Amino acid sequence: MKQIAVVEDEIFMREELSDILQKAGYRVLEITEFHQAADQLLALSPDLVLLDLNLPQTGGFPICREIKQKSAIPVLVLTSRDQMRDELHALELGADEYLTKPCRKERLLARVANVLKRYEGRPNLLEGPGFLLDRQTYTLYIHNRSVVLPKNQGKLLEVFVNHGGETVSRDALCLALWETTEFIDENALQVNLTRLKKNMAKLGMPQQIVPVRGIGYRLLPEGGSL
Repeated sequence: MKQIAVVEDEIFMREELSDILQKAGYRVLEITEFHQAADQLLALSPDLVLLDLNLPQTGGFPICREIKQKSAIPVLVLTSRDQMRDELHALELGADEYLTKPCRKERLLARVANVLKRYEGRPNLLEGPGFLLDRQTYTLYIHNRSVVLPKNQGKLLEVFVNHGGETVSRDALCLALWETTEFIDENALQVNLTRLKKNMAKLGMPQQIVPVRGIGYRLLPEGGSL
């Protein structure tokens, strides 16, 4: 059963939305504290967030920004704000849909189903520190952008993410690239690592790939050190 988090401060609207979604076969998680709503949502990791923009303590825009920067959770904005600038801003922050209230339940459910369908293939996403990597296409999602990495660079980054900041041996990196450790010139590995590091720098990624003498390499977080 798909889980949908409803972030709505108006109690009657929240109850109505919950009822509509539950009758449509969804499990509903109601968010009623908004100061740390983004942290709650990231911890709950629902299949979809239904987000109002006019919230007490914090607005919907910062919540949307933080969710999309740190996860692949889809966000459907449902709000009474019908200004074009608000819709464009929400979409720039990564919102997947934007609907204005009042909204017919049929339209809402159709948009919900459409967004969920678009995200069905997302289990392939790996979550790194501040970015996401699709290990099928090697698409890198960062700073509300998506960039397709060359295959070898994507393979290397996947290995580093899977090791969670631990040192990765040269053999493990060679196996990821060429499925063998025999007859591999060290320079070939260095070339691929250098290209990945240059791409990371161009994308504004703060992480660094650093050598660990006699062992291999590590992906260090921003400001990290050996």
